Amino acid sequence: MRHDFVFTSESVTEGHPDKLCDVISDAVVDHLLRLNPLANMVVECAVSTGVLFVAASLPADVSVDIPTLTRQVIAQIGYQDASFNPRTCSVMTTFTGPLSEGWPQADERSLSEEEIERIPARNQITVFGYACRQTPGFMPLPIWLAHKLARRLTAVRLQGLLPGLRPDGGAQVGVEYRQGRPARIHSLTLLASHDAACAGRQGRLRDDLMEAVIRPAFADEPIGLDRHTRIFVNPDGPFVEGGPGVHSGLTGRKTAMDTYGGFARHGGAALSGKGPARIDRIGAYAARYAAKNLIAAGLAEECEVQLSYTIGIARPVSVQVETFGTGRRDDGTLSALVARHFDFRPAGIVRQFGLRSLPAQSRQGFFRRLAAYGQMGRMDLGLPWEVTDRAARLLEG
Repeated sequence: MRHDFVFTSESVTEGHPDKLCDVISDAVVDHLLRLNPLANMVVECAVSTGVLFVAASLPADVSVDIPTLTRQVIAQIGYQDASFNPRTCSVMTTFTGPLSEGWPQADERSLSEEEIERIPARNQITVFGYACRQTPGFMPLPIWLAHKLARRLTAVRLQGLLPGLRPDGGAQVGVEYRQGRPARIHSLTLLASHDAACAGRQGRLRDDLMEAVIRPAFADEPIGLDRHTRIFVNPDGPFVEGGPGVHSGLTGRKTAMDTYGGFARHGGAALSGKGPARIDRIGAYAARYAAKNLIAAGLAEECEVQLSYTIGIARPVSVQVETFGTGRRDDGTLSALVARHFDFRPAGIVRQFGLRSLPAQSRQGFFRRLAAYGQMGRMDLGLPWEVTDRAARLLEG
């Protein structure tokens, strides 16, 4: 068990090139699932100065205008710069045929248990779910605070509270732990891209960001800033414009911030851009669901759930729970408990979470809203893997 240390995690806004690619990839996933909830797809995106490239495996029975959808997303995020904007950037696409997933063309909710059992994993992957008692969302404090700062930075820009801010930005928070528990905020870095007019008034911009972004983000946190916290705002100097005009982006390059900020393990595979048939995405959600319910049941202070899948088998070949010495029962007993009370079969996960129908229930989409500010611990979205409805059952044994 870890004791005294400092841990840092980062989050970036949806205007960061990597996150821009995640948002576009998941916007396409949402769109395709609205057209055909039974569709399977993989969508990947890369972006650089003036050029955006989308590669996708799509079902044969749906048609989607990806360039138009991509330009809409770019505009909604707020890019209008001369170096990158939705009107003039080049959008290139390449498509392959439908995925051969071995998945029946039927709603999982209509399938029998025998049919669910016959739908295997089509990828080999080990995924991890983690939960702890450091925050109300059962997430590690560093990534919790980093996401909170990044969301606040975007909100301030969209509300026009600080004129001149641009879409690209990010935050990093360092938390000092003592005896394994968060004790204080060690350091904080905020990166905020801006227009050229702000470049000559960096001192004023720092003060404005302190008052509009940083202090409000910590206002309701039990552990706040203190006089020894080191705070950096654009420490390398003016951050003019930012975005794809400055650095490139790629779908799936921010998996640590999509999950637990590096505080706990993740499977390494990209989450965004994949449909409900991909076990490397939905398995991560199922593992988080199990871990959070174990913590909610009071069976541990911290735990990690590991699921290992192999191609051709529906159930994970390994289900392991690690409580880092905080469990009320031994890890072997908790592993058996989790395997008994949770359905980790691919079609069972889709059925449990209703993943195929969720994109149609919101005009903003479902998967697209996951693409930035984390896919775990999101108390603002009502995610099905964040509910703790299995905690009572776990206590019953």
